[in-house]
Amino acid sequence: MFRAINCRAAAGLLLALGLTTAACSTGRESTSGAPSVAPVGGRISITYLQKQGDQEYFVGEAAGARAKAAELGIDLKVVNLGNDANKTISEVRSAIAQKTNGVIVVVPDPAVGPQVAQTARDARIALLTSDDQVCTTGPDPAKCAKSDLVPRIGFSGAQMGGEVGKRAAEEFKKAGWNAADTRIISAWKQDVTVCGDRVKAAKEAFDSAVPGVRNIDVATDNTPTGAQDKVAATVTANAGVKHWVVWGCNDENVQGGVTALQNAGVSPDDIDGVGLGAYLACKDWTGGKPSGMKAALFINGKDVGALAVRTMYDRLKNNVEMPAEAFAPTTMVDAATWKSAGVTCN
Repeated sequence: MFRAINCRAAAGLLLALGLTTAACSTGRESTSGAPSVAPVGGRISITYLQKQGDQEYFVGEAAGARAKAAELGIDLKVVNLGNDANKTISEVRSAIAQKTNGVIVVVPDPAVGPQVAQTARDARIALLTSDDQVCTTGPDPAKCAKSDLVPRIGFSGAQMGGEVGKRAAEEFKKAGWNAADTRIISAWKQDVTVCGDRVKAAKEAFDSAVPGVRNIDVATDNTPTGAQDKVAATVTANAGVKHWVVWGCNDENVQGGVTALQNAGVSPDDIDGVGLGAYLACKDWTGGKPSGMKAALFINGKDVGALAVRTMYDRLKNNVEMPAEAFAPTTMVDAATWKSAGVTCN
């Protein structure tokens, strides 16, 4: 059974790291069927499984995880799952066979969540997710009871989306556009819960400031090329639109959307793109040329990777129950401020 802990102490730890918790546990064993994991007396081994491990954000996340593991004296193995959901299960089993003490996972597809959770439970190893939510009882975290969600380290989708929508509205007003000849493109992978949270919050924040602009939902695979192809078709189907607002789940969606619009002959002055991540948005600002990418919310993967490892360490070493969610901070940047904010742009 999990040992009860002092909620104030747990919150204090996260505040010391400059992070916030969404909830504090009661100290009782989770109703989601989380395994009873004994504290580790010797050296701790953790496996970090990431989707899209070559993406700039996840590269930073892995770097943050490795730095924190070195600081704490942890053996850490990072595995790139790409977009292969089947590989997720095989790598969890491989980690168990290699006697890992805990698994941190960013799933390529939330549908594998129940199997991942059951595999960890059967092996009695600790399980933590970062970035995307995982449900232990079904394939869709959005339909999952909160008690059945695996503990998660990441960002607040509602907070991030709200900041994106607010900045997009500010750019709209600055440009002097009107609702009648403007369209919003909301681009995201629609089976990823955190993406839906971000987009919904962006719409709500924008609508509260600029009502009446028609929104077009565009289903993508969360990659730049995938978004570019889908947005290009959307632009063709809406030839009379003069101005475009673009947001999405991540920088990839917004960059793809902005590129599609500019390739279609839309002037950067008629595009209000607000990215989420800043690791791709910054590339549009390095050359000093006009761009439809007007701003981006900077999310630092290093912070998430470090906190995920720290959270797993505390669970395994000190039997501290993991918070339901812990969030890292974000910063809005643009062409004038991204460098000073510390965005890495490769």
